Amino acid sequence: MPANDAPYRQPAYLRDPAARSLDTELIAIGHDDRGSYLVLADTILYPEGGGQPADRGTVDGQPIGDVQRVAGEIRHYLTTAGAPLAAGPVSVALDWPRRWDHMQQHSAQHLLTAVAADRFGWSTLAFHLSRRQSDIELSVPALTAQQIEALETEANAEVRAARRIRARLADPEALAGLEVRSRGLPEGLSGPLRLVEIDGLDCCTCGGTHLGSTAEIEAIKLLGTESMRGGTRLAFVAGARLRRRLGCQEQLLGDLRQALGAPDDALVSAVADRAQRMRELERRLRETASRLVEHQVAGLLGQVQDPVHGHFADSDMAALQQVAASLASAGRCALLTAGGPTSGIFALALGDSEGRQRIDLPTLGADVAAALGGRGGGRGQVYQGRADRLDGLERAMDLIRRALRPSAVQEGATSPSPPAVAPTDRREG
Repeated sequence: MPANDAPYRQPAYLRDPAARSLDTELIAIGHDDRGSYLVLADTILYPEGGGQPADRGTVDGQPIGDVQRVAGEIRHYLTTAGAPLAAGPVSVALDWPRRWDHMQQHSAQHLLTAVAADRFGWSTLAFHLSRRQSDIELSVPALTAQQIEALETEANAEVRAARRIRARLADPEALAGLEVRSRGLPEGLSGPLRLVEIDGLDCCTCGGTHLGSTAEIEAIKLLGTESMRGGTRLAFVAGARLRRRLGCQEQLLGDLRQALGAPDDALVSAVADRAQRMRELERRLRETASRLVEHQVAGLLGQVQDPVHGHFADSDMAALQQVAASLASAGRCALLTAGGPTSGIFALALGDSEGRQRIDLPTLGADVAAALGGRGGGRGQVYQGRADRLDGLERAMDLIRRALRPSAVQEGATSPSPPAVAPTDRREG
């Protein structure tokens, strides 16, 4: 019992899990690292715990986004700063669809835990209830498809049996004499224990909210498993979640049937056939692109001017870099561009030849990028980047010409930037 010997009174969310509204008293207002919160004399909003998420609802119309048990009190965290509340009477409203969903999933977990332990010898190590699905961790290294099907069949038989689910309080000293399933009691627990029973099937310690009958679970579907800390995590959905999931999957199948022009039993083969055809098309595209690059390189190598320029309106950066690398390997210098006048890309190729070792490619590339209204980077013999102003092409080409032939710059001529030569090898022309 509590230290002050006051009679223990369960909060309203445990006294009546079906209650959707409550008139109570606001007794404190505070703020912590989670935000602003309210403390009520009583509440129908469940605080997060035992694998079950917190409820949502309102207090005098103000939304509650979280409920937590902190320092011995239940704190209702406000999602927004609404009209100021003062101590006194308030009305609490529960997000009932969310609560009902949580009760279906949590009650399904109790049922699965009992059946798994009593009929298969697999104890439950942990339980998680998330937004899309729930899971239990079982003390078994792996489960076969046949074992999963057997557990699902047994559990759904108990759903149809409509066994009563009820909660009661028990003195901790009496726990040893009861057949109670428990994964351990919370540290510092005082007062009576709350036991949740499924008639004729299970009795365990639990502080969560539950249905009144296994029939209200509707149905349970096991989704799959994964290895977890030497055990097996088993995912499941129950009740309305199962129906919603089935509806979404049927919609998806309908979309696939229409898109692929195939019935359900031929969808997999239809997807596999399209994937194979796609791979073949991609192979042919790569071969065509390779031949196109060879053609483009040959055309540019046939030009006598130095540097050369090539513009490929529809090329991507990978293709531009491939052409640039081929030209650089052939010892040529080229500026390649792609795209339109206000948005494009470029690649600068600088092949090895007499006198070019003195040119600093990163410096020249940065100057070219600036002339084209963009920026870039590179190493080796290719510098590439974005070009937001291709109308600066002639200025960029002039920068490259000056870098290639610095001695040809006439006295008094102006240039947007000095010739791009390596900083340790700058000499008068």
